[in-house]
Order: sequence, then C-alpha cells, then structure tokens
Amino acid sequence: MATTEPNDLRAILRGGLPDRYLTPEDLVTMFSLPSVETVYAWRRKRIGPPGFRVGRYLRFNPAAVQAWEAERTALDDAA
Repeated sequence: MATTEPNDLRAILRGGLPDRYLTPEDLVTMFSLPSVETVYAWRRKRIGPPGFRVGRYLRFNPAAVQAWEAERTALDDAA
C-alpha cells in the first residue's frame, strides 16, 4: 500500500501557491501585446498587473493577473 505523505507534505509546504508564476512573455501572449517592453512600461507607470522580482526575473501571480484583468474589464464596461 502506497502512502500519500510526500504529496501531502508538498501541499502543506506550497501553502496554496500557484503551479507556475507567469513571465512577461506569458502576458504578451495572453493579451496579444506588441512586446515585453509594454509589460515593463506598465510596471514603470504602475498601471499593469502587480508583479514581483525573483532575483533579476519578473514574475506575476496568475490570480493577481486575473483580478487585474477583471478590474480593467469592469472599468471598460462601466464607461
């Protein structure tokens, strides 16, 4: 009989983290943007989805990107 302890331990250690954080290239693909420079410009202007740095790499939480997209969609629908 196989035990499930290693999987349970991983789930506890992950603490509800997403399977994969998104890269700027992922956002370019998702939103059909011209380039990753658009993502970095959004970040400089603080108008894009919230991201964070892991060393020199920029990453985005998928849930935060979804919330940002829903907020932008609601603003556009209200206008």
